[in-house]
Amino acid sequence: MSELSHDGAAVPADTVLTQDPLGDIENPDELPLLVLASASPGRAKILKDAGIDFDIQVSRVDEHAALAAATERFGELGPADTALLLAKTKAEDVASLEATDGAMVLGCDSVFEFEGVAYGKPYTPEVATERWEAMSGKSGILHTGHWLIDNRSEEDDDGGSGATIGAVSSTVVNFEKVSAEEIAAYVATGEPLPCAGGFTIDGRGAAFIRGVEGNPHTVVGLNVSTLRELLHEAGLSITDIWA
Repeated sequence: MSELSHDGAAVPADTVLTQDPLGDIENPDELPLLVLASASPGRAKILKDAGIDFDIQVSRVDEHAALAAATERFGELGPADTALLLAKTKAEDVASLEATDGAMVLGCDSVFEFEGVAYGKPYTPEVATERWEAMSGKSGILHTGHWLIDNRSEEDDDGGSGATIGAVSSTVVNFEKVSAEEIAAYVATGEPLPCAGGFTIDGRGAAFIRGVEGNPHTVVGLNVSTLRELLHEAGLSITDIWA
């Protein structure tokens, strides 16, 4: 079974987010059109910087159980399929809540593919060090699955489309040749431990990334261009969710 990823991207310590990334929706009566089904501060920052009005409702999905059930049913999943499956599972979980009635619910999940293997968070310094020793001077692919569910009513002139649609955005990440001393220092900061693939592009890890081929926001965990495409399929414009 492939190791799966979880939400998590580094954000500068002085970043201020207006949403509570760990709490429930505080006032359903003033619910924005978009609800993000993720606790990731990196994803929230991308939406905020893009001028999008949104709220956060964190999914309670057991990702390991969801992936195990899917593997038993469909067989081994590739990295991109894993990212899309978990994004869909998170979106469906949050869309099932009464608090998100009338919203567009977006679930996301990121999986890092290196030499054909899917990697999630390293969690421990030992695993993170092994990952960086292997990745140094090489390339991998960061897959971010996006799943959008239209939770608006289709019967009450609420504009609901009934859409439940998804897409994967993938970006190649080219790593610099990193010395053993640099790896040790980076791992010691703790930054790579809670991140898919064991690195960030929006923190200290950026110094060790030579470049990317694709949208850099995909590496953080949410591609606004992909969100725009999904909204269009559901009959909406990205401008409909601008703050």
